[in-house]
Amino acid sequence: MTAAVVVIGGGIVGLATARAVLDQRPGTEVIVVEKESAIARHQTGHNSGVIHSGIYYRPGSDKARLVARGRTLLERFCDDHAISHERCGKVVVATSEDELGRLANLERQGRAHGLDVRRLDRAALAHVEPHARGVAALAVPETGIVDFGEVATALALELAERHAVIRTSTRVVDLRAKDGVVTLETDHGPIQARRVVNCAGLYSDRVADLDRPARRSSDRSVRITPFRGEFHELVPSARHLVRCLIYPVPDPAFPFLGAHLTRSVHGGVHAGPNAVLALSREGYRWAEIEARDVLEMATNPGVWRLAKRHWRTGAAEVWRSLSVKAMTHALQRLVPELTAADLEPAPSGVRAQALRPDGTLLDDFAFEYHGSVLHVLNAPSPAATASLAIGEEIARRLGSALDD
Repeated sequence: MTAAVVVIGGGIVGLATARAVLDQRPGTEVIVVEKESAIARHQTGHNSGVIHSGIYYRPGSDKARLVARGRTLLERFCDDHAISHERCGKVVVATSEDELGRLANLERQGRAHGLDVRRLDRAALAHVEPHARGVAALAVPETGIVDFGEVATALALELAERHAVIRTSTRVVDLRAKDGVVTLETDHGPIQARRVVNCAGLYSDRVADLDRPARRSSDRSVRITPFRGEFHELVPSARHLVRCLIYPVPDPAFPFLGAHLTRSVHGGVHAGPNAVLALSREGYRWAEIEARDVLEMATNPGVWRLAKRHWRTGAAEVWRSLSVKAMTHALQRLVPELTAADLEPAPSGVRAQALRPDGTLLDDFAFEYHGSVLHVLNAPSPAATASLAIGEEIARRLGSALDD
């Protein structure tokens, strides 16, 4: 089988990239290969469904730029395909006086992004979210909610209508580039392409290893480190406590946003997540352990340096994972009326987070170019929100190359 472009990975970023190629170059032969039996089985299908505003991301970063564009494209796509979504806004709540400085910094950053952020005092917060409590808050009206699984399904249907091929249950086992042609060896036979885009998410670094084996031993290489985000769901009788989204003020030293409350487009309310190191790249539960993944993390100096730097935060996350009481306590800082009886287990997600050898987590999207292959090496949240913009950018870069 041959194609002009092959995209590895059937998550929302891979599907959006395939669509963008066809938008910019109609009639291009495009194949998407996905190792699972269906699309959107991992990060795309295991998240809280937030359309991010971009307020947390450093001005000038790819995340800030692509989320701003991606949010507009996503909302337009949802309207065009009758996908339920809502720009309901969120509040970021300072629960103590020592968080006010960080809240002010976040407000300045939001304004730098052109967001219509608004500072709330106690009374104004009570009007927006009557059951939330804090000394002050920030309203971010651009934040919204959607079901990204539904977005991915619509993307796949559109690709099929435009004669792109999506091959599920197809795992890439080798990759060779020679004389402008890339040969992908899969467990169902070879595929040849002029250009390949690696959107493999949790396995993006391993696919990149196939392209350039030296990455495996390079101390400059980043590796995907899986973090499980464990959610609860509010029982129906407690859902009235949350109108839309309630977040804490984030710790700028850590890439996760802390336990928060998020209403879904289907009427439920997600509570969480806590973030713990997963023992498998597909480790959605503690019992799911993959020896290769554990060994890789145990021998990765970056993991040990990260643990040394953030062991207190990590220990607190693990404790919340093991104790519903501890998770409840974290959520009660935002909504005091919540009790442990209001929480029930919900499906977890695994975040594909790129980690440097020095133990720092990449805080921006990361793309690596190697001849005829483009690797998306770090695309965790907010990649779903930014997916259509990420696809546009990748397709533009591929366009000139396909003209050669």
